[in-house]
Amino acid sequence: MVALIAIFAPSFLGLKVIDYLEKKLSLKDSIYYFMIILLFTNIITNIITYLCFSVSSDMVLYLNTLPIFFAKYAITASIVSILVAIGIIVFKKNISFKIEVVKNEKISRKKRTKKKNNKKKINIIVNTIYIISLVLFFLVGYINLSFEGITIEQLLYSIQTAEGTSDSVLVNGIVYIIPRVLGVIIIFLVLKLVISYFVKTTQILTVSIRNKNIKLNLIFSLKVVLSVLVLLVAIKYVDSNYGIFSYFNSNNTSEYIDENYVDPKDVSITSPSKKPNLIYIYVESLESSFFSDEFGGNFKTSVIPNLERLAKENVSFSDTDTLGGAYVPFGSTWTIAGMVASSAAVPLKLPFEGQYYSDYKEFLPGVYNLGDVLKENDYNNYLLLGSDANFGGRSKYYSLHGDYKIYDYYSAIDDGWIGKNYYKWWGYEDKKLFSFAKKILSEIKDNKEPFNLTLLTADTHFTDGYMDDTCENIYDQKYLNSYNCSDKKIGQFIEWIKKQDFYEDTVIVIVGDHLSMQGSLPDMFDSDDNERKLYNVFINSKQEDKNTKQRLFTTFDLYPTTLAALGFEIEGDRLGLGTNLYSDEKTLLEQSDYSSMNEQLSKRSSFYDNKLLK
Repeated sequence: MVALIAIFAPSFLGLKVIDYLEKKLSLKDSIYYFMIILLFTNIITNIITYLCFSVSSDMVLYLNTLPIFFAKYAITASIVSILVAIGIIVFKKNISFKIEVVKNEKISRKKRTKKKNNKKKINIIVNTIYIISLVLFFLVGYINLSFEGITIEQLLYSIQTAEGTSDSVLVNGIVYIIPRVLGVIIIFLVLKLVISYFVKTTQILTVSIRNKNIKLNLIFSLKVVLSVLVLLVAIKYVDSNYGIFSYFNSNNTSEYIDENYVDPKDVSITSPSKKPNLIYIYVESLESSFFSDEFGGNFKTSVIPNLERLAKENVSFSDTDTLGGAYVPFGSTWTIAGMVASSAAVPLKLPFEGQYYSDYKEFLPGVYNLGDVLKENDYNNYLLLGSDANFGGRSKYYSLHGDYKIYDYYSAIDDGWIGKNYYKWWGYEDKKLFSFAKKILSEIKDNKEPFNLTLLTADTHFTDGYMDDTCENIYDQKYLNSYNCSDKKIGQFIEWIKKQDFYEDTVIVIVGDHLSMQGSLPDMFDSDDNERKLYNVFINSKQEDKNTKQRLFTTFDLYPTTLAALGFEIEGDRLGLGTNLYSDEKTLLEQSDYSSMNEQLSKRSSFYDNKLLK
């Protein structure tokens, strides 16, 4: 702002003076006097703008730094002002404008001409630009209103891997955007009809460039210019929300991952003599905010009492002296990204040079994750989820890293667990998910090899969650009721496991896949005294209960911590970007801060592109 005022104000002020001088002096003398005036006005303008717009309120600091300010900017501003003024002079000497009024009846007799056909084509382009701009505005509005924490990488990734998306997410978006776009279009059409009814003339703008005349329909020309401006504003609006320009800036790079990544393939990971089973439950959008405020949440009474009790009775790592949870770093804020972060200790980033994930031939071939370690140590890996496993590339990630046998919505149809036309929420609901989990566990419990059964729930997915016929309406908000109902199902499932003969030899890990993306969730809180963190609990851990409180950690740290809970010994207690939380080793977050970590992770990483993606 300061720079623009300092450059353009003296230029236009000087031009007003030169108009007067030209009447009595030659152009050469006028420019000479203009430069003197320019220097004076530039100094005055710089002083005014500096004093008015400086971020400091210390007048002494103003006065002390004025010489430095002018040394840096005044000369440059003066030179640019001169160039601007000269450009305007040249423009005035060679280009002139004239507006004339023509009756519409006269123009109507010239229809069916080539110019009219060209105008139609331009109209189509202009109207398309307007519609695209409106869609962008309302799309961002819908995302901001409905979701929270959406990043540019998540948007691009979701576009590439849209297969299996819930119809409700798409329908809600369409229902929000289309009526609003149509409403704006109708308003403008009505205004156009009203104006055309009262205005019977057309303004023709004649631009003369070196005696060559160009005739333009003034209103139509303004419409074209405005369409471009509106599109630019829409693009800027998207950028201000998601940092598109920064994301595609080739110079926006970081060595953070390269400098801190510990390759698990280069680390000695020793399994225990007796390998316990693992049941790993990802609960959709589960965060510690749903606890009671007494135990680190934002509700008077816990929305998830069973999960709160499990966290109190077992190992649950916290950033406070009471219950808390994990920070969710950049690149792990949606489901598959959260699963990658907690099982491979790396963010899920898109390669800058291409659409890597769209064909799924490989999925992070450079990582060595939890499934890979367990597979190498003779575990049988299983993944159970009630949606399409192809969504987000989950089937490829788990099949290529640990050779998981995958049970999803479509396999449930193929196996006759549900009917061919059965479809609830994202596929089938969590009530059936836990029922099928019991079925699978009953079948695999007697295998000679240890098992790892990973589950992913979905009932608490935004928007507003899903409630089956067993759920109660305790809260006014459906979303909270879905969490409370999911909590009961998880509590019942854990109690069932405890009654099974394999329980003593099984470690159970329950974590959220990411924080809730429902934008209205904070409005449901009874207070905002506690930060939102990711839920975690380790049941039947093989490690001593220590170092669990006052730990600043992220989902990256869950990978080595899970292995440690199973009794694995990790050389150096570091894997990927994660740290074994049972150890005395500091996490990356404890060595830095959350905002700095996210800033570095959001930048391009040649190490990530060349080492982990290839």
